[in-house]
Amino acid sequence: ADMDLFGDLRRMNKRQLYYQVLNFAMIVSSALMIWKGLIVITGSESPIVVVLSGSMEPAFHRGDLLFLTNFHDDPIRAGEIVVFKVEGRDIPIVHRVIKIHEKENGNIKFLTKGDNNEVDDRGLYKEGQNWLEKKDVVGRARGFLPYVGMVTIIMNDYPKFKYALLAVMGAYVLLKRES
Repeated sequence: ADMDLFGDLRRMNKRQLYYQVLNFAMIVSSALMIWKGLIVITGSESPIVVVLSGSMEPAFHRGDLLFLTNFHDDPIRAGEIVVFKVEGRDIPIVHRVIKIHEKENGNIKFLTKGDNNEVDDRGLYKEGQNWLEKKDVVGRARGFLPYVGMVTIIMNDYPKFKYALLAVMGAYVLLKRES
């Protein structure tokens, strides 16, 4: 099968190869434009996230795909599910707001907790931090697709699978003949 792949590549003239590479570049740039468009429309730096743990069960399960918005003039409410980042942690956390603490100056602080966790998230926040603020929020859950994000989890858990999938997709795009 490997010889067939290289044979196909050798038989392809330069113009066809350039066309296929350009086609691939168009697909990648279109995906990036759609992603950037979603960021602008939703107001969230990550408009789509995958739930990575079971801390929000039964509301969300590992592998669920969440759609987020983050409009700054929209106040955060208790009971709402937010995605937030904590200093010192790379991966955002998806948990429910359980308490709101509003100061006289209008500054709002809040506390979160995973539905499936025994205790609140103060142990996850950076040392000395007891509350989250609006600036910590990446987005708020507005919808979800169950288990669609499992592909992402599998690719992170099994890097060889990810590289094999990328190689197959790259070969397909390069060798696909226009009919």
